[in-house]
Amino acid sequence: MALAFSKMHGIGNDFVVLDCRHQPLALDTAAIRKLGHRHFGVGFDQLLSIEPSEDEDCVFRYGVWNRDGTRSGQCGNGVRCVAAWLARDGSLAQGLVRLMSPSGPVRVELLADSRIRVDMGEPCFTPSALPFAAVAECDRYFIDVQGCEIEIGAVSMGNPHAVLEVADLAAAEVEAIGAQIEHAEAFPFGCNVGFAQLLSRSAIALRVWERGVGETLACGTGACAAMAVMRRRDQVDAEVEIRLPGGALMIQWQGPGHPLWMTGPATFVFEGVWHE
Repeated sequence: MALAFSKMHGIGNDFVVLDCRHQPLALDTAAIRKLGHRHFGVGFDQLLSIEPSEDEDCVFRYGVWNRDGTRSGQCGNGVRCVAAWLARDGSLAQGLVRLMSPSGPVRVELLADSRIRVDMGEPCFTPSALPFAAVAECDRYFIDVQGCEIEIGAVSMGNPHAVLEVADLAAAEVEAIGAQIEHAEAFPFGCNVGFAQLLSRSAIALRVWERGVGETLACGTGACAAMAVMRRRDQVDAEVEIRLPGGALMIQWQGPGHPLWMTGPATFVFEGVWHE
């Protein structure tokens, strides 16, 4: 099978983008894992499919798959790449439009400086929505990780996130602790894990362990989650620069009752054909 694809990234969070507007995605879990392998395939953090939308208010729909073949409910860097792909294709013009994500409609805006602004919706802190096992909704939770209590914040940005505040991001045990929290009993379907260092009221440094992927150079929903958790605790202002290993994103959130907006770039790397 010959499969045409685009390779893209959003500040280092990389994707294979497939045009599925005329025929459905024909890859099973094993094929997605093979395509996503960085030595035996093309390699990606997530696979994105662009599909026709059944909702008349949304111009297109997109699907998201992790490297291990599991589905994801949302991908902040991915939606910017989908919008950039559609713009280059001539299917999306500058201005505000709606796309249908796996977790619901998303508004995207193509800016004049080639950046893309995305309405990521209002952060959801209700534990059952993640889902996350908690007696009551709180700003801070303590979960057991191999006999140690670790403090986290928990929020859904269309997918589940745990956020840990750390004093020294460079020294954070992202792989060891991230993998344990991803599979903690408190998160029955797993979660993404953000390690956030507060730099000021307008800047956060962040590393993210992504569910089904591992540590990535950037995570859009992870950036949104870190800002949301710290904003709710009144540690940051309404506009924050999130500095990730692959680059920076601007996140804006006025607070409860308002949508959270993410702004950042989307980059084309190359076009190719994969022969399974």
